[in-house]
Amino acid sequence: MAQRFGGKYSPDGSSDPKTPDRTPAYKGAQVTPVGARSNVMFIPGILLAALSLGGGALGLAMGLAGAGMLILGAWLLRDGLKAQAAYDARKVARRPAIPRKLFAAVACGIGTAFAAWTSEPGLLAPLIFGGAAGVLHIGAFGIDPLKNKGMEGVDTFQQDRVARVVDEAEKYLAAMKDAVRRADDRQVEARVERFTVKVREMIRTVEEDPRDLTAAKKFLGVYLMGARDAAVKFSDINARKPDRAAKSDFMMLLTDLEETFDKKIDKLLLDNNADLSVEIEVLRDRLRREGVHLDTTG
Repeated sequence: MAQRFGGKYSPDGSSDPKTPDRTPAYKGAQVTPVGARSNVMFIPGILLAALSLGGGALGLAMGLAGAGMLILGAWLLRDGLKAQAAYDARKVARRPAIPRKLFAAVACGIGTAFAAWTSEPGLLAPLIFGGAAGVLHIGAFGIDPLKNKGMEGVDTFQQDRVARVVDEAEKYLAAMKDAVRRADDRQVEARVERFTVKVREMIRTVEEDPRDLTAAKKFLGVYLMGARDAAVKFSDINARKPDRAAKSDFMMLLTDLEETFDKKIDKLLLDNNADLSVEIEVLRDRLRREGVHLDTTG
């Protein structure tokens, strides 16, 4: 049977051959929602700009305007796909504040109408081609989520507090990734990515139940700030001269932090289960007072 090669000197291998790390480095990592389909949408705008150079002053102006709208639509589409992926990944989420995919379809239609005018001046043909392009764009990529998900009975004030803490945590994680890229060490980058997955697991737990924010705020604030500072210091040391001791200390720090986050997540989930058990018992007592007896033997 085929077996992945690993060892002391492999990119994802353990520095200690006697105690290899069997945990996948990119466990929980997700494929980017921006794929080839959306990247291809930049090509029509570039081609239209190039082909408009020999069309005279008016043709050049219309062509460049159409190219700008097509490229703007492609850029909005990329952001819209990212926003929808974040929306789909969460059980509790607000709809995107800006319907980027819908605006992308409108920009695509307007850009196509300008492109059609350069070859067939008038009003009817550009409207037909532009409308068709907009409809096909929506058919290919869909529209943005138009309603909130899982927000029934959720305190919006608490949700806003959670959003601010989550934004701060994401900034710390992004800073950590940027710092370790300077170190140019694939093993460290993979380890930071795995730690990021664990942090986002806590983020999802807090987003689903904002009551956990107080208990998790220190983890998503102070601890991540310390991890970011440690990543910056490690990268500075490694940029001057690779230091195995510094790398080992940083990797051990990430391991300790990940274990701490893991224990806290388990405790948050346990507390949530305890709250559910209390609510169930209260409901059963109320039903008994109303004369309703439940068979709990099953």
